Amino acid sequence: MNNERPNILWINAEDIGPAFGFYGDPHAITPVLDSLAKKSMIYENAFAVSPICSPSRSTLVTGLYATSIGTQHLRSETPYPKELKTLPTLFSEAGYFTSLYGKTDYNFDPKGLWEYWSTDKAPWRKIEDGRPFLSVFTLKSTHEGKGNSKEKYEEEMQLFPHSTRHESRSVPVPPYHPNNEEFKDLWTRYYDLITAFDYEVGEILQNLKDDGLLDNTIVFIFSDHGFGMPRYKRWLYETGINVPLIVHIPDKYKNLSNLKAGEKTGDLVSFVDFVPTALSLADIPVPEYMEGFPFLGKQRKSQLRKDIYAFRSRADNMYEMSRAVRDDRFIYIRHFMPHLPYIQSSVIFSDEKESFGNLLELNQAGKLSLESLKMFSSKPIEELYDLKSDPYELNNLAGKEEYQGQMEWMRKRLQDYVMETKDLGFLYESEMVIRADGKSPYFLRNDPLKFDLKRLYSAANMVGKAAPNEINTLLEDSDSGVIFWGLMALRQLPLEDQRNFIQQLIFLLKSASVTVQIVAAENLYLLTQNDEYLEVLVEKLNHPIDEVKLQAARALELSNPTNSEILAEISKVLQRYKSPSGASHPYTDYNFASFISWSLESILEN
Repeated sequence: MNNERPNILWINAEDIGPAFGFYGDPHAITPVLDSLAKKSMIYENAFAVSPICSPSRSTLVTGLYATSIGTQHLRSETPYPKELKTLPTLFSEAGYFTSLYGKTDYNFDPKGLWEYWSTDKAPWRKIEDGRPFLSVFTLKSTHEGKGNSKEKYEEEMQLFPHSTRHESRSVPVPPYHPNNEEFKDLWTRYYDLITAFDYEVGEILQNLKDDGLLDNTIVFIFSDHGFGMPRYKRWLYETGINVPLIVHIPDKYKNLSNLKAGEKTGDLVSFVDFVPTALSLADIPVPEYMEGFPFLGKQRKSQLRKDIYAFRSRADNMYEMSRAVRDDRFIYIRHFMPHLPYIQSSVIFSDEKESFGNLLELNQAGKLSLESLKMFSSKPIEELYDLKSDPYELNNLAGKEEYQGQMEWMRKRLQDYVMETKDLGFLYESEMVIRADGKSPYFLRNDPLKFDLKRLYSAANMVGKAAPNEINTLLEDSDSGVIFWGLMALRQLPLEDQRNFIQQLIFLLKSASVTVQIVAAENLYLLTQNDEYLEVLVEKLNHPIDEVKLQAARALELSNPTNSEILAEISKVLQRYKSPSGASHPYTDYNFASFISWSLESILEN
């Protein structure tokens, strides 16, 4: 092996926060990680760009915010511009062997990115020409599926028979979860899975040691976002985006770090910084188009981050739109679709997962605490939390007079991030795809006729704040993207005020934008209960673009139709997405066919 350039090893856990012993968590049993941390740098303020996996992975493999390339939704099949190179491509071109263990999940086609993609826990043994390596591992032992199913948990723990387990129900429950036996058991099991992850990390590190490579390898260990539990994964809070991160740099490369082994740092780092940092450590030039910056290596930036940017968009068939800025003390969140509750009706929030099943049962029985009930409510327009005095993010300071200076500053930082990164999320997904016209949405960024971000952001900022006359102006705009935000602003008004806009909504059914047509039809049905508007939505289920069909399917699901003819038509459409009998998956694909089907099946079940 070439000892001049360091090997780079990333070990990525799924669905956990900084719940390791070396962070001071008294409930964590993580001997391998704790031992490694004594010789590593410990980052206390590392953040995912999104509280959900595929948008975060998209950023981790590109060095770009997913919102800058149109890959912010979970999941999508977005064209990736050949002009932009990925992490493995850049390392491969620099003479590195590249390997991946586990999932890709980048929201674009991963074919050909990795030289070696397998379940091999010592992939460097395939190298025959002395090259250094970049190896990325995604370990699934802590995924929410195992944390939320006792059966899957037991199956996983059987793979680690020597892994220590916690005493039954020994882990405390956070204040927004019911303090009952079910949640105590869930949290205890989740910590067992973290111990299993620790054991698995030990296997990989032992392979490195056995092969004499530990002293030549820089190791990153982190998670993709917060715990796979309610108010963590998919929530744009500290609980959803704060992740563990340790970086081990062997002595021979200690000049590449500004920190000492075993040192903890409060420096803010974001996933968008990880690719530039890996390149910097390997002495590979960082492309100018990348949006993060190196925090280690020869290209390290001396100026520290003052804040990080994070986002939340569609997950499966459940639409969402929120953005956040987090500095060294406060987190500010702006919701652009606040009428949608945190826990929407959907498969991902269903009783298929034990935690959500228990919440749903208690909610129906009227037995949830106020903090738990908030998860089922609509959202405030803005949220602000002082993480120093309120680490659980329970006390929203957004409306308090004494914090208005902080609010103004963080609103400005949010706007700065939106404009600097050219956040494509201010075009609704179906609108973005149509305007991209088969190409990567990334190219919309430099086309002001298709993507006038200043006007779009200004319109989106009216949501929750606009008076009826201002909404009227938005609905009459020439840009369908602005009209969309006018429709979102309209949804925030009381129903009696929304009814004053019925004629305008009927006019918008003839809009050139199918996105606007769908939202207008959904709003009209909400206001009138007239089935002719549902027929508009059913018609859109036959549109050639998947993102349009999903938007229509979800609008129908939230409208809860009961008309027998409409239900019969929905049933016919559903059959298109069904796999043949005996197939391993019930739908024709794991993405849009599944998501559309879930919405249509929900309608028929109801």
